[in-house]
Amino acid sequence: FFFKKKSYSQCGEDIFIMEFFKDKIIKGTYVDIGAFNPIKFNNTYLLHKKGWKGINIDLNQTSIDMFNILRPNDKNICAAISDKIEKVEVYIENLFSPLNTISTDRIKLFYNNKQKKKIYQVETKTIDTLVNYKFDFLNIDIEGFDIKVLKSINLKFYNPRLICIEILNPENEKDLSNHLIKYGYFFEKKMGPSYFFSYKS
Repeated sequence: FFFKKKSYSQCGEDIFIMEFFKDKIIKGTYVDIGAFNPIKFNNTYLLHKKGWKGINIDLNQTSIDMFNILRPNDKNICAAISDKIEKVEVYIENLFSPLNTISTDRIKLFYNNKQKKKIYQVETKTIDTLVNYKFDFLNIDIEGFDIKVLKSINLKFYNPRLICIEILNPENEKDLSNHLIKYGYFFEKKMGPSYFFSYKS
């Protein structure tokens, strides 16, 4: 994935993101929650290459180490994000897996009782304790906690122009859409498990 490619996202999301911002912002800011990898399956790498900067958050320290090496001008934070601050168990499939999570529901899909789980405890953080300024693009991909976290974010303050969120159960899309409409966000596009919502002033 170090070779130059047209798209670095899993389902071409970054192509749509670049097109969305093409005539709006030259060098904007992003917040990527569950960033995973600075290049592979990454929705902000093309923005980064265009001069954008932002905050990348992941619960895996190995992922953050890679961000610090390959994207040192970004702010890279190792943290488990939730809708509240509490002690939780982190499940690590492996150090280079995109499936690491704090969701007990999701972990049941990845592990069976015979497999050894790599588990440690952390205290979760909320976005408002880590980010204190507005940004243009919000990306959320945290394996099961996505909708809970998005609903906990103060969109009136941060007011990103575009939101990309992974929705693992399509039945939850209507509930999330109804929530986002209250803040001026409307469904834009679906690409694989990624749902896009844009702000309409």
